[in-house]
Amino acid sequence: MKRSEIRENIFKLVFCGEFHTSSELEDQLNAYLEDVECTDQERSYIATKFEGICEKITEIDEAINQVAKGWKTGRMGKAELAILRLAVYEMKYDEDVPVKVAINEAVELAKKFGGDESPAFVNGILAKLA
Repeated sequence: MKRSEIRENIFKLVFCGEFHTSSELEDQLNAYLEDVECTDQERSYIATKFEGICEKITEIDEAINQVAKGWKTGRMGKAELAILRLAVYEMKYDEDVPVKVAINEAVELAKKFGGDESPAFVNGILAKLA
């Protein structure tokens, strides 16, 4: 599985997390991973990154809110918010992912899963955080 496909799976998990309580996240992770065709190593990577995002969600949202003038996380679309959370996590906490790669991949996810204005919105927020 390509890195972009792995990232897309993590995005989908973060997105799904918006619709479940924190106590349900582990069950959602396990259910999701049962349906994904990937190696044990990829499965472990996806789970570790998703759990890391969940652990840092308060700090991630604070960082987003500091630069998102007029668009606090509570007002953002769920897809855009999930994309931003993943990208900010990669930018701040994942030393294996260069900042430019995190931003580029986030914009690509926004093109695929967001609205017409999503790529520019995501790029603008992340550029302020870079």
